[in-house]
Amino acid sequence: MTRLATALAVLGGLFITYIGVNYLLDPQAIAAGFGLPAVPSDNAFLHVKGVRDLASGLIVFTLLAARQRRALGWTMLAMSFIPFGDAAIVLGHDGTPAQAYLMHGGTAVLVALTGVLLLRTAHARP
Repeated sequence: MTRLATALAVLGGLFITYIGVNYLLDPQAIAAGFGLPAVPSDNAFLHVKGVRDLASGLIVFTLLAARQRRALGWTMLAMSFIPFGDAAIVLGHDGTPAQAYLMHGGTAVLVALTGVLLLRTAHARP
């Protein structure tokens, strides 16, 4: 269970880091998959999202490197509000419900589950 929690945290960190880097390098291309009916034309705004996502990934790796599994578990639970919020934004702005529920909602549940697993296994490995 400890390895599963760690693997999920690493995969989540890699995924959100990838998303963040793509929002910085090619914001228009990646923004099309967010689920909104229209892609914002302001790359500066999309770069803000890129920095947010990149920082989220770096936080995961920093806490893993520091062997702070319990802190990472709480952090993952707190960070699950980001994709929940993204889902609400997509739904509130006439976006694609499937993307809101499946992509953003699914991500939120997976991040929260990872947080719970990390908290449950934090005692197993310092």
